[in-house]
Amino acid sequence: MMEQRWLWLFALVVLATLYPSPSHGKNPEFNSETLINNVVANPRTGKLYVGAVNALYQLNPNLEKESHTDTGPKRDNKQCTPPITDTCDKAEDTDNHNKLLLVHNAKDVLVVCGSVFRGICSLRNLSNVEQQLYFSDTKGEKSYVASAEESVSVVGVMSYFTKDKDNFTVFLVGKGYGSHDSTKLISTRILQDYGDWVVFDSIIEASAVQANPFVLRYLHDFRFAFKDGGFVYFVFSRTLGVQDTKNFTFVSRMCEDDQGYYSYTELQLNCSTTNKYNKAQAAYVAAPGQALADHMTKSGQYGAVSASDKVLFVTFTSDEDPSTSAMCMYPVRSINARLVKIIDACYSHSGIINDTSAVYSPYSSKSEELCSSNSPKNMAERYKCGAEFLPSPLASKAEFALTAGSPFVRKGHMTAVAVAVEMGHAVAFLGTATGEVLKVHLSAHPEMYGRASSEGDKVNKNLLFDSSLQHLYITTEKKITKVPVQACHMKTDCHSCINLKDPYCGWCVLEGKCTRKEDCRRSEEENTWLWSPNQQCVEIKAFNPPNLSCKKTRQVEITIPSLPKLTSDSLRCVFGLIINDAVVNNRVQVTCSLPDPDEIPPTPDQQDYVSVPVKVLVNGDIEVTSGEYHFYNCAATVRKNQNTPCIACVTSEWGCQWNAQDHSCSDNDDNVHGDHIVKPQQPGTCPQFESPDPLLIPVGYKIPISFQGRNLNSYTGRSFAIGTELMKHTEEEVTQEQDLHFKFAGYEFAYDKQQEVNVSFHIKDRDTERKIDSNLTVVLYNCSVGREDCSLCKHADAIYQCVWCATSHSCVYRELCPSPQPAQCPNPEITDIIPRFGPLNGRISVTIKGSNMGIKKEDIKKIKVAGVDCVHQEDRYSVSTSVVCEIGPARRAPPSDLPFEPTLSGEVEIEVDRGRKGTSQVIFTYRDPKPLSVEPVKGPAAGGTVVTISGEDLDTATKDDIAVTVGGVPCDVLSFGTEITCKTGRYRGQKVPSDPLTVTVKYGKNTTKDVPMPYQYSENPKITDYSPRASFICGGRRIVVLGSGFDQIQKATMKVTLFTDEFSQDTAPEEFVEDALSKNDTILQFLSPRVNSSFDPQSLRIFLQLDNVVEELKSFDYHPDPVFHKLDKNIITETSIIIVNGRGFSKGMTAKEAQAFVGDAMCHVNILQDDKLILEAPSTKPKSSSKRQRRDTTNDLLHLTVKFGYGEWIVGSVYYDGKDGIPLAIIIPAVLVPMLLFIAVSVYCYRRKSQQAEREYEKVKHQLENLEESVRDRCKKEFTDLMIEMEDHTSDLSEARIPFLDYKTYTDRNFFLPSKDGAMNDAMITEKLQIPEARKAIVFQALNQFSNLLNSKTFLINFIHTLESRPDFNARSRGYFASLLTVALHGKLEYYTDIMRTLLLDLMNEHVQNKNPKLMLRRSETVVERMLCNWMSICLYQFLRDTAGEPLYKLFKALKHQVEKGPVDAKMKKAKYTLNDTGLLGDDVEYSVLTLQVLVHGEGPDVTPVKVLNCDTISQVKEKIIDQVYRNLPYSQRPKVESVALEWRPGSTGQILSDLDLTSQKEGRWKRLNTLAHYNVRDNATLVLSRVLHTQSFHQNQDNYEEKNALLEDDNTFHLVRPADEIDEVKSKRGSMKDKGMTKAITEIYLTRLLSVKGTLQQFVDDFFRSVLCSSSAVPPAVKYFFDFLDEQALKHDNVDEETLHIWKTNSLPLRYWVNILRNPHFIFDVHVTEVVEASLHVISQTFMDACTKTEHKLSRESPSNKLLYAKEISTYKKMVDDYYKGIRQMVPVSDQDMNTHLAEVSRQHTDKLNTQVALHQLYQYASKYYDVIIQSLDEDPAAQNKQLTLRLQQIAAALENKVTDL
Repeated sequence: MMEQRWLWLFALVVLATLYPSPSHGKNPEFNSETLINNVVANPRTGKLYVGAVNALYQLNPNLEKESHTDTGPKRDNKQCTPPITDTCDKAEDTDNHNKLLLVHNAKDVLVVCGSVFRGICSLRNLSNVEQQLYFSDTKGEKSYVASAEESVSVVGVMSYFTKDKDNFTVFLVGKGYGSHDSTKLISTRILQDYGDWVVFDSIIEASAVQANPFVLRYLHDFRFAFKDGGFVYFVFSRTLGVQDTKNFTFVSRMCEDDQGYYSYTELQLNCSTTNKYNKAQAAYVAAPGQALADHMTKSGQYGAVSASDKVLFVTFTSDEDPSTSAMCMYPVRSINARLVKIIDACYSHSGIINDTSAVYSPYSSKSEELCSSNSPKNMAERYKCGAEFLPSPLASKAEFALTAGSPFVRKGHMTAVAVAVEMGHAVAFLGTATGEVLKVHLSAHPEMYGRASSEGDKVNKNLLFDSSLQHLYITTEKKITKVPVQACHMKTDCHSCINLKDPYCGWCVLEGKCTRKEDCRRSEEENTWLWSPNQQCVEIKAFNPPNLSCKKTRQVEITIPSLPKLTSDSLRCVFGLIINDAVVNNRVQVTCSLPDPDEIPPTPDQQDYVSVPVKVLVNGDIEVTSGEYHFYNCAATVRKNQNTPCIACVTSEWGCQWNAQDHSCSDNDDNVHGDHIVKPQQPGTCPQFESPDPLLIPVGYKIPISFQGRNLNSYTGRSFAIGTELMKHTEEEVTQEQDLHFKFAGYEFAYDKQQEVNVSFHIKDRDTERKIDSNLTVVLYNCSVGREDCSLCKHADAIYQCVWCATSHSCVYRELCPSPQPAQCPNPEITDIIPRFGPLNGRISVTIKGSNMGIKKEDIKKIKVAGVDCVHQEDRYSVSTSVVCEIGPARRAPPSDLPFEPTLSGEVEIEVDRGRKGTSQVIFTYRDPKPLSVEPVKGPAAGGTVVTISGEDLDTATKDDIAVTVGGVPCDVLSFGTEITCKTGRYRGQKVPSDPLTVTVKYGKNTTKDVPMPYQYSENPKITDYSPRASFICGGRRIVVLGSGFDQIQKATMKVTLFTDEFSQDTAPEEFVEDALSKNDTILQFLSPRVNSSFDPQSLRIFLQLDNVVEELKSFDYHPDPVFHKLDKNIITETSIIIVNGRGFSKGMTAKEAQAFVGDAMCHVNILQDDKLILEAPSTKPKSSSKRQRRDTTNDLLHLTVKFGYGEWIVGSVYYDGKDGIPLAIIIPAVLVPMLLFIAVSVYCYRRKSQQAEREYEKVKHQLENLEESVRDRCKKEFTDLMIEMEDHTSDLSEARIPFLDYKTYTDRNFFLPSKDGAMNDAMITEKLQIPEARKAIVFQALNQFSNLLNSKTFLINFIHTLESRPDFNARSRGYFASLLTVALHGKLEYYTDIMRTLLLDLMNEHVQNKNPKLMLRRSETVVERMLCNWMSICLYQFLRDTAGEPLYKLFKALKHQVEKGPVDAKMKKAKYTLNDTGLLGDDVEYSVLTLQVLVHGEGPDVTPVKVLNCDTISQVKEKIIDQVYRNLPYSQRPKVESVALEWRPGSTGQILSDLDLTSQKEGRWKRLNTLAHYNVRDNATLVLSRVLHTQSFHQNQDNYEEKNALLEDDNTFHLVRPADEIDEVKSKRGSMKDKGMTKAITEIYLTRLLSVKGTLQQFVDDFFRSVLCSSSAVPPAVKYFFDFLDEQALKHDNVDEETLHIWKTNSLPLRYWVNILRNPHFIFDVHVTEVVEASLHVISQTFMDACTKTEHKLSRESPSNKLLYAKEISTYKKMVDDYYKGIRQMVPVSDQDMNTHLAEVSRQHTDKLNTQVALHQLYQYASKYYDVIIQSLDEDPAAQNKQLTLRLQQIAAALENKVTDL
């Protein structure tokens, strides 16, 4: 026995060790220092592999770290091709994000792919991840598996591949498209070297499943990949095309061993019938279990589903409603069936299902002719994996998507899903964006039954079970937690276990614990394990007997219907503390012995029974069920009613009997009989008193009461006493009259709380003091309560005998009034009337208050108000005190001749019965209310605007009498007085804003007043945006709401309410509200409301209430308050930096908003990250913020407080680092004194010698410093001014605002090089052909034939070579010919490109053979060089519009603005501000800035302010005015300077301003052009600009002939600087060398202005260079295509080195195209480029050219200023060019097919805009000119002879110019 006891103890200890208590055990956790990207499990070993940023971990199943290796950061750059060497000068330490982890168990290998090195993978040992088995970065693009972009998702799955009967392990990868990635969406990667394949090689080339590198059409977001039944599936979302940005979710399928992705097919998945939830987030494949399978089958949505089928569970978010997410289910069988249907439709039925097109090709534009109808019917079955000759890839159209109609919807984002099956029931674990995992029982009505929290952030989509399926690994951003799938053991009783509703749990009855079924030993037996969701415990149904007296004992039978079957189990009953053995009868009945009476607890007070808890125990102390058994106590029944003890006894539910002799209640005993015994339920036989008389007793008067007795035999001869509570503890004697009639003399009661109260009497036996049953209850009443006047008193019921006592002026019982009752009541008395004013038309109710106004409504005989009859409203009459009547209209004024003064005021008279009258002291007045105004006059259509109506006498009638309407819509009256306020209702009309609506105030029934001021319903306020979109629970964050119509809102509030769902227990509608801080028409500002911290942030809904408009802010989130950790370091040193650690900071705060305080001083928040705050503390120690700390002077600690909105946290205490000062007493004598003496001696010695030199030196130094400072300041100031003034020009720049030329004009200017103003007589510009009308049809037909001839490559090449061989076919002709050819072939740009390539190859061979390859493309001396230039112009047009155009336009505008800011010499074309030293205005011209107010004649009174200079010529002023006035028009649509006149009106007369007139100043033979200063035009002067009908020179308007001649003498005019004439030249020759040197020096000083202008424009120049030379953004496909062509050709020639290749690229793009555009902005914009601006653009373009050359420019003092100006930047620009070329080389290649597609699109868009016919005609002129030579050349060419090209040309010639031919 002792041994057994020790064994039990040992077992208990072992169990306690193995199974730790849940309250103390903590879930295992793993914390990563960096963001976790991927987690995978090894199903064989249960180990976990964690891929994080820069790290890879191997964990055992308990999350303990076994192995770890760092994977980053690595030296890398996305633009560099691995391996990364020193040549990649942009390489820097780059974080390595894990993109893919795959377990390959067979080889014990882990596949690891990261984001560095273009997504190259490595192989690592599964047993030890530190051991790298394979890695190579030298295999090139074919080994780039994953994506280099952090945001691009990658998924993969292990598979196999067969080739030549060999079986290879591969893995399939699905990934989105990143700008530096491979374009393969799906790729198959091999894991070994084989033949030409290397490890990680993409072994299947299927261009069909690739993204388009130019257009980001399909932004794939891969979320999941899995295998099933020989197929591989990918789940992803993508857009449908270029324009549509909405995401749709697809599942794609293909065969595992598909040799060419021929079976690749996509099926759209819809979640909800409207596809509201459209973007997949996570997915999981699992069996559904029997219960869910049955439900899915019954629903009819999914077809037949079995318990073992695979189901795809997917969580989705919604673009439409970002605040919610959903989970949908798709059986894999349904997916396959739908895919087969789609494939079969394409293979055999032309892609048609039910007469509707169902299939398209997702990655091709050729969808229409994709599918076939000729194939046999069963092709989809025969070719399950597709075939090369069958169409692929395929995708279902949206109408044939697979739809799951009943999603499980939740607020917030579900980011992960995992599904397990327990006992045939499916349980989903759904991770959320807030770090929780929701547990959902997937039944017919999915129910969330619990949550598991990981205290982290967003749950990673890798939600994994351990190998036993007992635990779940929850991964958040930096943590993994292992949590059990169930926590059954936490519940210790059946009801709490059942309330879990957890499918994993049930109550194990015979073991008394909550367990999984498999953990309950006899769970297969009936009623032994009760499943939690069934909500049923073992319960006691009945006891027999149901209760028992506490004075008895016996056995009781307990009926338990769900009792488990007990075999050898011992059963016991427990009643309270008494334990008895029990016996089972009839399987469901248990028989127990009840406790003895002395073991039963005492009966509680106020009860007649005691409840004893009952438990049924099995096998010792395991509780099966419990209940309560009632032991009654008959003796205690009398407590229920002490006045009737016998009746209370015998009517109790326990069946007690009453013994009248003993006056006791006892258990029913059939053996006891006699008259004194009253049996149960026989209350009529109880001794009792009853039938009191009278039943009404007045207060204050003693009335005798008689009553009867019954069954009083036992009390014969006894005397009795009567009493009650109101008798104040006194009892009166009862006298017996005859038989059983009794009486007592009565009692003078006092009571004034109510009119009536019931009084119950008790009766006692005087001898024994025992109470005998008394049913004596009477009504005590008080006449005076509620009857304050005579009429009310008389109105009392006659049975009360109340009278009005005149002496006491009160209502009393009749016997209490000594004086006789008056026959009638006094006259009515009126105390008040409501209202005191009424409208003239009457018909309002008047309430008259007073007393003695009748007893009944018929007593009211007549009412007059101000002399007008008032109709009594009988239904509203209150006896005596209140009469309501409706007044009539005021009396009309009598005829004026009668001597009568009408009055609209008067008293109220009332007449009651018997002629009694009463008149009021209060006066009633009729008056006419006049509403005059409404404020505000408009409000939103939703209503809710509080409108105030003002006017005169508005407080006429009462609030109840008035009604306000606005255009017929009721306006709810809020207040009524001298002003009326009401709240508008919702406008029901269609038109918004409404027409002006009348506001009407209705007084009573007869008076309607319209307010003369109308009200208008306007548009409801609209919310367009708000930010920030998150707040902490503590609230107080400033939220800015943008929109329109806010100025009409009177009350704006931000509300937060609780979003209740099926799992929420709290249904209290609690609201948290904040009013708006400030508002104007477009901006509202709120502080986010503080929310109760006990609420789940995910269950909150946020609203803006703007009067009646309620808008839900669906994407606004509340986050839990941040957590602050203890300060690591609390000392503040010289750096004054404090680091605060914690978590959750950035969820609802930014550094700009956060506040921090050290003591009472604010410190700057430098950086705010999610887990870190970096603060800049005050440099000097502040005061303490706490009074207690201030008093404690010994304490240097200061509180560090952080404030986020309303939230305030004391993070810790800090103190300042105090340094020990070195005593000054030591410093001064030891150091300073000797030093000072030494200096003094030195100064004294050298002072005299150096004094003069010092002064000179200081002077020069000071001058130099001033010069340097002035240049720096000028640059800074000029740049600031320019940026401010340019803001107007650039703030609204968009493609519509920038005056881009249309394509036709752009090509004309680029191809045919017209002048800046576009004037040219070329036929290509004029578009006119001189052809006689009769010949037009023939000519155009011949031109079409000539076009066909040009489309013969043999002819065209021959034609070009023939022309180029002619010596008179010069460079100009070649260029013009090439441009004509470009226009003629624009409809076939692919063909044009092919010709260009052919000619380029010839040109290249020629240059290479001549040993001068560097000269190729240097000039445009050949046709092909000009063709290339035109080709670039065509291909870069869209790039200019989209990308480079804006910075170029801004550069041009900034340069123009800067040049015109200072003086510009109109004659010499020199400017003060320029980049060109030869164009620099040498003299320092004095000038001032004027602002002119310009009025345009005939265009209204508006004036335009224009800034000009007073030294500007009149033409310059006109130009600036036209620029400003017509700034929104392109230059070609503006009036020209010579077509406008400028008039100044300083006084009554106007003066026409012109450059030259008779007032012009003369200096010798030179005449100065007139300026504003010449005319003395002042600042703010008003000038009128008007158009002139005919363009005339200024002197043609002069009247006098002599004046004309005087002005026409000669044109020796100048503007600012006069050219040196002969006299000046002579003087200059005589000048000394010193003067010449001074002149030179002064001119050079002005060169600092170049620096100033350059510094001001630097940002704009840099922006343009960056836009053109940036390979990381969109590079035009033509550039990549052509550069690859050059690279390819360079490799074929030995003598073409890198420098030569660089020169070729430079000559083909930057020098051939960009320099041209930069120098001539009017080639792309509709602008005018002045000579001065052009000179500066020339400097910038020269810099651009220098940047593109490889040769180094050695600079010296003799170098031109232009070169020196940008010397510092040239190296940077050179590097930009090099990086640009490198970047393009590393881009994804552009295939010929892609390029041709792109060119075909350009042809389609623009060809019809060009004049092809004219170009053909002009081309033919060359054919005509060299006709014979061409014919001869064609005759000598065999290929031409075969195609009869000679004959075709002869026929064209005959048609076009009637040439004689050999025909």
